[in-house]
Amino acid sequence: MLMRRMHLGLMASTLVMLAGPAAAQDAKSALPADLQALYTDAVEVQPAQLGDFKAPAKPWRWCHSESYMGNPWRVTFNAELARLVDAAKAAGDVSEFVVSDSNGDATQQISQIRAFIEQGCSVITTIAGSPTALNAVIEDAAKAGIPVITSAGAVTTPAAINVMHNQNLWGYQMGKGIAAALPNGGAILQVEGISGHPLVQQENAGLDKAVSESGNLTIARKVSGEWTGSTTKSAVLQALATTPQPIDAVWSTGSEARFIAEAFQQAGRPLPLITASISGDALGFWNENKDAFKFYGGEVSPHVAAQNAFRVALRILDGQKPLVNTLIAPMPTVTAADLPTWYKDCMKPDSASIFPIPPADPFPEELMNGYFENGKATPAYDFSKVPASCPQ
Repeated sequence: MLMRRMHLGLMASTLVMLAGPAAAQDAKSALPADLQALYTDAVEVQPAQLGDFKAPAKPWRWCHSESYMGNPWRVTFNAELARLVDAAKAAGDVSEFVVSDSNGDATQQISQIRAFIEQGCSVITTIAGSPTALNAVIEDAAKAGIPVITSAGAVTTPAAINVMHNQNLWGYQMGKGIAAALPNGGAILQVEGISGHPLVQQENAGLDKAVSESGNLTIARKVSGEWTGSTTKSAVLQALATTPQPIDAVWSTGSEARFIAEAFQQAGRPLPLITASISGDALGFWNENKDAFKFYGGEVSPHVAAQNAFRVALRILDGQKPLVNTLIAPMPTVTAADLPTWYKDCMKPDSASIFPIPPADPFPEELMNGYFENGKATPAYDFSKVPASCPQ
């Protein structure tokens, strides 16, 4: 579970860009109101620095720099990106798809991206292994006329185009979901990721804001689950053993909802409302405990992350000009009432490597258009063609 979650934590640890608050506000002012609402003060954004980029002639050479392929989330991301680029190859838009994997070595990833520059790639997509270490080589790519698009997080150089979720807003929304479900107030068990991690600090700040605004929610205990299922379950069991008061909700932002629920069952405590990123194992647990499992959250989807990176890269190659250097992607809201539309028969309580496909595109083309000066949908992308979670 840790590495499933760390796909995001490695990069999103640096949401704050190089610009100051005034510059960030000026950059966001160019966006439609519905997109501006996806940003918080934790995200400082600058105007995109691709003004001089000249879209190359087709077919394009697409290069992808992966920093770690050793977990199911990353494998799923890369499989979906390959599927999308293969369709562009079949249409004659792309000539070649080249992938490198640095296996967690930032120096190796820099070397691999430099090789992409020398090979004359038309575009480079990446899940960066560091928010800062790749800055210089990304800037070299920009000087060579090669746009670099990061997914699932951000790098701090404004030479890249970052496509990511706002984790500060994610933590806040989970807190607001609890407040709406408990209008008379209640006690929350806070299950954070890796204690002290910058990403965790941003998510925790979102919860603190939601609790403060509620006026009647309290945090009974805070434990660290380290974004790992077994660690989360152990931490929750220990907290329950020393917290006799009723727990009305568990706030978490990782994908460990099933482990949290199992801990409450093992402790003989009623299941509270649990917030999390929905996952195949949680949906399997829900299917076996429909009357007891209460959920509020969203999904950090590898399929959607790959689709967003592909779409932004394709638009730039088509000559569309992004207005800002950091594009915040919306995250779908998932409530207990939505679980039947997310669940598939192949999902069991041990289906940790199955990632549900959203019932609808969480980032519609019309919404993405607002991030571009001349935004328009590209025919190479069709959400309805995303393969199902369960093999047929």
